[in-house]
Amino acid sequence: MREKRLPLRAKLYLSLCSIALVLLISSIISVLEYRRMSSYISDMVADNIESINAAQKLYDDANEYNLNILSVIGDESSNIRPEFDETAFSMRLDSLRSSAPNTVVAHQADSVQYSYAAYMLTSLELEDVLQSDFIDTRSWYFERLQPRYNRLRNDIDALSNAIYDELADNSETFQGAFYRSIIPGMVAVAVGLLLVLMLLFFLESNYTKPVYRMLGALKNYRIYGRNYTYSFDGDDQLNELNTEVRELTEENSILRKRISAMKKGLNKEN
Repeated sequence: MREKRLPLRAKLYLSLCSIALVLLISSIISVLEYRRMSSYISDMVADNIESINAAQKLYDDANEYNLNILSVIGDESSNIRPEFDETAFSMRLDSLRSSAPNTVVAHQADSVQYSYAAYMLTSLELEDVLQSDFIDTRSWYFERLQPRYNRLRNDIDALSNAIYDELADNSETFQGAFYRSIIPGMVAVAVGLLLVLMLLFFLESNYTKPVYRMLGALKNYRIYGRNYTYSFDGDDQLNELNTEVRELTEENSILRKRISAMKKGLNKEN
């Protein structure tokens, strides 16, 4: 049994569908790549937000501790230095420093570390100041401790601003990467689909239709005895094939006429 093959038009559409499938896969890869990049930038933004919260916590802890010292100085009956969780403060500061090494944030974290050490060292003098009969506690607080706290607060503010600037840079990077990854991919897909449509139109008008019309003309010639008169513009192998088919049909028509004439001559002789 003869194997049934796909018609020319089906093969053509199959090849074009294959091209479209390749373009579709390319677009999917582009989207997946964008999602991967987006996830990376989102993680960076999430780290920035976490760092902002940590910096705010540093500010709140330092401010609360400083206000507690001021309340102790205002309360003459108290001579105990307020408690402060130095371990938690140092851990938050270390996490900020390690989250973005070799950046402005890390340098600002170092500045906070130095001003924090100076402030805490000065605050340790509180118990001696409270027990001393010669030192004015308010003068000590406003002239010695408060300037160091102001320095610490300013450094924490600078740290927060550096984190905000990094967050803004990451947001701009995200937007830029979005356009760089999506627009070229979409343009490539659109151009590819347009080329597929143009190729389909070209092949349909220049090859597929002529072949089917040639088949129709041959069918009319073979079944109905009509002359093969189909012609089209072109200088390729398909036009050459059409010319050869026309010449063969003309030769076959002449041969048929000769055979028919010979048969009539033989019938008359008989």
